[in-house]
Amino acid sequence: MKQHRIYRILLSIVILLGGFGLLPVLAKEGSNLNAQTVKIATSADGTAINYYEHGKEGTTLVFVHGWSCDANYWREQVEYFKKKYYIVIIDLAGHGRSGSERENYTMEAFGQDVLAVVESIKADKVVLIGHSMGALVIAHAARLMPEKVIGLVAVDDLQNVEYPLGEEQFKEMTTPLKEDFKQGVRGFVTGMLRSDKSKVNEWVINDMSLADPRVALSAMNGSLVGYITGDVSRLFDKLNVRVVAVNSDLWPTDVQANRRHIKDFELIALAGLDHFMMLKAPERFNPALEQAVKLILLN
Repeated sequence: MKQHRIYRILLSIVILLGGFGLLPVLAKEGSNLNAQTVKIATSADGTAINYYEHGKEGTTLVFVHGWSCDANYWREQVEYFKKKYYIVIIDLAGHGRSGSERENYTMEAFGQDVLAVVESIKADKVVLIGHSMGALVIAHAARLMPEKVIGLVAVDDLQNVEYPLGEEQFKEMTTPLKEDFKQGVRGFVTGMLRSDKSKVNEWVINDMSLADPRVALSAMNGSLVGYITGDVSRLFDKLNVRVVAVNSDLWPTDVQANRRHIKDFELIALAGLDHFMMLKAPERFNPALEQAVKLILLN
């Protein structure tokens, strides 16, 4: 009963925070990311960061996955966007095929990974797209290179940048993962999925159990600590860039709270979808994501 109580608390916090993309490194079969497109950049701490390029025309879109995901989580976006845009998809440190020697997987360090890739491709202007935890990552990246980032797109995140996460909530959120990582993660990710019959559901849940607990727990701490300290809202206070959120209605988005800190915030809501809409409903998600990109380009 105690474990069930912890899961209920954990999932209620997920609803309030909008997830954080707690997913594992994906199995490589079935991906439409061509291995021949792999390139490597070097992050500020020397970590090798893999990235994949598709298309060469138009605005540069840089895709950043969520916690314990990798570049393959954007596989349903490749064909749609590469025809009109130059797209670059990143494996953050400790994820996919990128290096995993880092001791602490902070949002700031992940931001350096994105910066390294943008410098490697020699892009002058970029739109950064981040799923779940990746939304915080791209915000940190934008702070590092304000002259290059023309806009941010959060995918199913930034439901409330003011959310006051308490120490006790944080403890109860992380305890199941520390005690039994695989089982704890299965309970966590279930709360991010609608109870439909999509084959993606069980695939995501099973794949999540492959995550490296050392990397995942460090990244989780890094993504949540800013809500405890209030640094997330202060981070956006300092940014002067348009932010568009493409969110499912699985969790409510507090537009007014966000606009108190984000100078230019817009929401595109997709009813009936869940945290992994880019995999489960690309036919609806891709046009919405392109709409978000166009809103940024019109700014």
